[in-house]
Amino acid sequence: MAKTYRIGLLGLGTVGAGVAGILGDPMARHPLFGCVELYRVGVRSLEKKRAIVMDERLMTTDLEALVADPTVDVIVEVMGGLEPARTLILGAIAQGKHIVTANKALLARHGVEIFQAAQERGVYVMLEAAVCGGIPVIQSLKQSLGANRIVGLMGIVNGTTNYILSRMTREGAEFGTVLLAAQEMGYAEADPTADVDGYDAADKMAILASLAFGEQVALEAVYREGIRGVTRADIAYAAELGFGIKLLGIAQRQGSALRVRVHPTLVPHCHPLAAVQGVTNAVQIVGDPIGEVVFSGPGAGGGATASAVVADVLNVVAALEVAPQRVNPLMEFPYSKVAIVAPMSETVTAFYVRLVAADRPGVIGEIGVTFGRHGVSLEAIIQKNILPNGEAEIVAITQQVQEAAMQAALADLRQVQSLGAIASVFRLL
Repeated sequence: MAKTYRIGLLGLGTVGAGVAGILGDPMARHPLFGCVELYRVGVRSLEKKRAIVMDERLMTTDLEALVADPTVDVIVEVMGGLEPARTLILGAIAQGKHIVTANKALLARHGVEIFQAAQERGVYVMLEAAVCGGIPVIQSLKQSLGANRIVGLMGIVNGTTNYILSRMTREGAEFGTVLLAAQEMGYAEADPTADVDGYDAADKMAILASLAFGEQVALEAVYREGIRGVTRADIAYAAELGFGIKLLGIAQRQGSALRVRVHPTLVPHCHPLAAVQGVTNAVQIVGDPIGEVVFSGPGAGGGATASAVVADVLNVVAALEVAPQRVNPLMEFPYSKVAIVAPMSETVTAFYVRLVAADRPGVIGEIGVTFGRHGVSLEAIIQKNILPNGEAEIVAITQQVQEAAMQAALADLRQVQSLGAIASVFRLL
């Protein structure tokens, strides 16, 4: 390996500092580190305090010049955001440079443009760190599971929401209290919208589903709900019924269409995903002929994400050493066509519903009749607590039903005079 591959690093935040730290400390790591050089680090400000001390001669605020430098072989983008990341990546591809990125928001929105440009230019775009941090789910879908026809995948792909739901379950606390604690500990951002409202998970599911099924899944086609509506009462009732509540991303093929969704889900305690706690991520993939496999590990943080970034760098270097003039098709991200994503209204699942109603005879029967008018069969319906205002909480579990029928039943229920409120509605796994 006579050639030294020069790395241009865009961003020196938590992940960038982790990448620089690994590249600067190659002892006892893979021999390929011997031909990798961190050549230049692009940042927005030279004055900002950082978690790593860098040689000032490596630093630059001229990101465009770094990308255009003909001696740089690989651009590593860990600055985040849509711009200038998109422009810089496309500029680097046009210069014939290979890309390693952790930017799931960018790839979910502009992945088609970026991958098409890379394919035309004959360069790699590697994205292991964009989904589930240190879990090697991207490379597994590309290579290790390449012999399989993927039937479906589901997972806990956002560590912040899993941490919040885990603490709510363990401590019997309300969402707002745990969210505040998560922000104080650095697990949640000051503006937690991307995490708790499901946007981050939707980005990741668009990427995973596109890769798993070989079809472009548009981000706007991913159904999304967050966890703000989950209460400690719901968690307690779900536990009594044998379930935990998780924010799941689910992607399935049914016929010629895909179903891709993100929402809080009641997961049976016996299911592998129910045991995943804290900031850990986990993805279950079902393939033919392999069956079910589960990947689990740290889904975020500087160390886990930097590990995935540098592994992608080494994969690019190894591929270039073997075949510098050809792109390895097992390392590409091909779209064969645009995916047909079925509307959420056609999804079939069971539901958990928590209602608040007048505490009087006949109410449960009235609820059951209303559900029945829309073809919604109940697995169980039980009256729970009597509230201080004299109303009763009623929890119902439905059998499998089409989403459209369930939503029609809920709309009808809202007209029932004895019903005070539909407090919560969640789907079951």
